[in-house]
Amino acid sequence: MSEQSRLVDGYRAALFDLDGVVYLGPAAVPGASEGIQALKQGGTQVGYVTNNAARPPQVVVDHLTSLQVPAELPDVVTSAQAGARMLTEHLAPGSKVLVVGTEALAAEVSAVGMEPVASSDDEPAAVIQGYDPAMTWPRLDDACFAVQRGAQWFATNTDSTRPTDKGLVPGAGSQIAAVQATVKVTPLVAGKPCTPLLEETMRRMGTKEAIFVGDRLDTDVMGAVAVGMDSLFVFTGAHGKHDLVAAGEDRRPTTIGHDLRALLAPARVASVHDGSAECRGHTARVVDGAVRLDEVPDDREGQLDALWALTQLAWADPDLDCSEVDRLDLVP
Repeated sequence: MSEQSRLVDGYRAALFDLDGVVYLGPAAVPGASEGIQALKQGGTQVGYVTNNAARPPQVVVDHLTSLQVPAELPDVVTSAQAGARMLTEHLAPGSKVLVVGTEALAAEVSAVGMEPVASSDDEPAAVIQGYDPAMTWPRLDDACFAVQRGAQWFATNTDSTRPTDKGLVPGAGSQIAAVQATVKVTPLVAGKPCTPLLEETMRRMGTKEAIFVGDRLDTDVMGAVAVGMDSLFVFTGAHGKHDLVAAGEDRRPTTIGHDLRALLAPARVASVHDGSAECRGHTARVVDGAVRLDEVPDDREGQLDALWALTQLAWADPDLDCSEVDRLDLVP
């Protein structure tokens, strides 16, 4: 891919995480609507991939369209759908499944031919757990009872937090951790960073030639790496520059951008030399065990270029002092 081409031109499809990438709670991320409209007008296949299992896909579509983000029902794939498909791979048709989540999750369980139940007293063959903003301790207790009696345990996703327009709040992983700490069992997980959700998305979209756009390194980027998919990491959600610089090999994005509109710009590429790295004229160097920037740009795109150069050196040697990243004050 040349630096003059748009990043997205190397792919048939662009797949988006939602929370923190396309919207933050009820509000659209600035530029998301315009960016996705431009992608679709240019012929790029678009998919929305969410670890959030609490809402039915049609509700997600309605939310997106209310924000002027173009979306149709086949475009949306949720961890509830991927989790329900996992059930079919492990259980006999018609098996009873205790649903510890929302009605949306129960509907997906029913759609694949399983019988949703609401109590461990119904002797379920499995438990499937997903995020529910109205979760109660008695329901978590009941999940523990079922798993301790031998039910297989599935989870839609394990995100520890959710980004909102007001800040971070506990996610599904916080609820699941309460059960896991009790039963000492690890669930089979559908959502990112595990592979079932992205595999289900590629199956539905009919292509593996896709780039994934996410705001979390531990779910979005790590999930893309796990299925061999390129990724664009954006700074509009949960993780930021310090997380990027410290990222291990299993959660390193292909490139970065402030928001999803980076897909419509030339790919941000860094070249690495002996003791230095350069991106679009901005250079980072190793000096006495620390990474130093030749200069700190006064614009956000320039600072992102400098960050990408700095990051290459940090990844090559995790023992380097990378406190220089704090000087990039336009990058969160």
